Amino acid sequence: MFKKILIANRGEIAVRVIRACRDMGISTVAVYSEADPGALHVRLADEAYPIGPSPSRESYLSIEKVINAARRSRTDAIHPGYGFLSENAAFAQACIDADFVFIGPSPKSIALMGSKVESRKAAAQFGVPMVPGTIDPVRDPDEARRIATSLGYPVMLKASAGGGGKGMRLVLSETEVASALDLTRAEARAAFGDDAVYLEKFVEKPRHIEIQVLADKHGNAVYLGERECTIQRRHQKVIEECPSPIMDDELRQRMGEAALQVVRAAEYFNAGTVEFLVDVNRQFYFLEMNTRLQVEHPVTEMVTGTDLVKEQIRIAAGERLRFQQQDISMQGAAIECRIYAEDPENNFFPSPGAIRLLRTPAGPGIRDDSGVFEGWTVPIDYDPLISKLVAWAPSRGEAIQRMQRALKEYQVEGIKTNLAFFREVLDHPDFRAGDFDTGFIDRWLRERPGPAHVSEMEIDLAAIAAALFDAIPAPDGESTSAPKSSWKVAARLRGMRR
Repeated sequence: MFKKILIANRGEIAVRVIRACRDMGISTVAVYSEADPGALHVRLADEAYPIGPSPSRESYLSIEKVINAARRSRTDAIHPGYGFLSENAAFAQACIDADFVFIGPSPKSIALMGSKVESRKAAAQFGVPMVPGTIDPVRDPDEARRIATSLGYPVMLKASAGGGGKGMRLVLSETEVASALDLTRAEARAAFGDDAVYLEKFVEKPRHIEIQVLADKHGNAVYLGERECTIQRRHQKVIEECPSPIMDDELRQRMGEAALQVVRAAEYFNAGTVEFLVDVNRQFYFLEMNTRLQVEHPVTEMVTGTDLVKEQIRIAAGERLRFQQQDISMQGAAIECRIYAEDPENNFFPSPGAIRLLRTPAGPGIRDDSGVFEGWTVPIDYDPLISKLVAWAPSRGEAIQRMQRALKEYQVEGIKTNLAFFREVLDHPDFRAGDFDTGFIDRWLRERPGPAHVSEMEIDLAAIAAALFDAIPAPDGESTSAPKSSWKVAARLRGMRR
């Protein structure tokens, strides 16, 4: 087993890996940019090394600087977390070339699954169900129009190297094809350095369901149930849960076995996630494979009792899986909300700044994976994720109620957050019924009446007016227990925050 591991990441995932290493008696090494010298992952690690300026391309995305930090610390292995260099085949190869163990799959598997076109080819060879569409990239508008007509509109154009909801465009008619192809290729080139685009039939009202897999270097592989990732905003996941409300044992087995076929196609080892779309008829289609730990992995851990980070480390060290498929069981239900420093009432605009007050929820079944603390300044340079709040309970209904309780306990002052947004979503009858698709949030936001904007000055003036109002005695016979106006409530809340 390793004696020392460097975590090539920051924030909550770096903290998560550090804690797993500490449980295993492994020393940890953090790296940090100029924005992060006082970050929580730096404080918790046994050693920490600076790797450059705040922009990620000059620090966390610099292969050379991360490898140099590993050399300086004389580490044994490097864990990439998620994001940044986690799915970079060149980084995995650089770790191997420098005699460090990369805690993840092989560079070959990363490169294969990193291309949606090549991964679709590999999956198709093993009989994995695919959304009807092209296998090879489409570059010519006339060819794209011909294929789209044969498939039937609407269709989707997708970047081969895409991810995170980027490089995707819905095409509703033949007249849109040429411009949509140009725009998607340009976006793919700018975001991923690769303008290859493929075309597929648009699946109406799909659900996004992913299968967690673990595979060792000795040919053993298992799937650990599914995660429901359908609740998305602009193709970005915001709420995940395990198990899926639509799942039964038969569908879970079919999807799990299809996921293992993808593992075999990629000659894959370590932790990975195979993503599928599921249509209204419960037919599933291969979407892509993420060759890393997922952001939403805690819900699987809560339901299966498996520490995925520890299993990653054991597999990287050459150990065999300690369990077989029949040993995997799922107990209860877990839901995760991604708590962001953002303003839902201002188009979810990031809200960096100092956290003046932080009170996180606790109690039975509550887990909060966080990389921040009270007094920390959320930097503008990176993804504004504050924490991943997870609630587990014996049933989905109880998990929703427990999550609502936790969201009400969660207090953050000094920055905007999406806590209230989640409280609304979890109260929606369609969410509670498990009746939704990937367009649920975007439709709801369009239909939902937004609150009137109240400026900081208006709130302060209302506070003064409310104070003067309180100083005036009520007329004889008039009740003083009448409901207060929203202005007054807002003003008093503002006063309490200060």
